[in-house]
Amino acid sequence: MRAIILAAGRGERLRPLTDHTPKPLLDVRGKPLIVWHIEALAAAGVRDIVINCAWLGEQFPARLGDGSAFGLRLHYSMEPVGALETAGGIAQALPLLGADGQDAFWVVSGDVFLPGFPFDPAAAARFAAGDALAHLWMVDNAPHHPRGDFAIDAQGLARLDGAPRYTWASVGLFRAAFFAAVKPGERAALRPHLDAAIAAGRMSAEHYAGAWTDVGTAERLAALNKPA
Repeated sequence: MRAIILAAGRGERLRPLTDHTPKPLLDVRGKPLIVWHIEALAAAGVRDIVINCAWLGEQFPARLGDGSAFGLRLHYSMEPVGALETAGGIAQALPLLGADGQDAFWVVSGDVFLPGFPFDPAAAARFAAGDALAHLWMVDNAPHHPRGDFAIDAQGLARLDGAPRYTWASVGLFRAAFFAAVKPGERAALRPHLDAAIAAGRMSAEHYAGAWTDVGTAERLAALNKPA
C-alpha cells in the first residue's frame, strides 16, 4: 500500500518560522516533523510515499532525497502555491498513488505529530477488502477545537451528528474513488467530500487514544520541543 503525506500548506500561523522552512520540515524532537511519518510508514511496510508540495516545495526533495535513506521510494507532486487545497492536491497525485493499480492508500497530514501511530498493515488490508470510501482515526478534542468534527456510531460509521464527537487526527485510509468528482488541477476542499461519504454511509472511523498534536502554532511546536 502507498501513502501520501500532505505538505503543501503555507503554515501562516507558524510565521516567521515558515517564511523560510515548510512546516513539515520544522524539527520536532530532533528531526523534521515529516520524517516521523516517513519512518513510521517505512516500519509498517509502505514502500512508496507521495509528498505533495507547494510552498517552498523544492526544499522537500533537497532534504529528503529519493527515499533510499528510509528504505523506500519518495515521489513528489508539485503544486502551485495555494492552488489546489487538500482534495485537489490528492486528486492530482492519484497517478503517483495508483501507479501499480492499487486503489487504497494512506493519507496523513504533514503538520500533525503522531509518534506512536502504527499505520497498521492489518487495518489497511481490512479497508482494502471492504467497500468504505474512507476510514478515519479520531482523537479526543483539543482545547482549540472543542466541538470536534464527527461522531462514531455503533456500527463504526462516521456521523455528522451524535455524541461524543471527536476530532479527525488527519490520518486515514482512502480509495481513489473518493476523489472521483475532482478533476486533476481543480481546486477542491476535502470537507465536502467527507460529508458526502458520510451521507452515503461509506466512511468508517475509530477512536485513537495515542499521542497526537496539531502542530499549528509556534506555542505548540515549542511545547513539543521543551526539554523533559
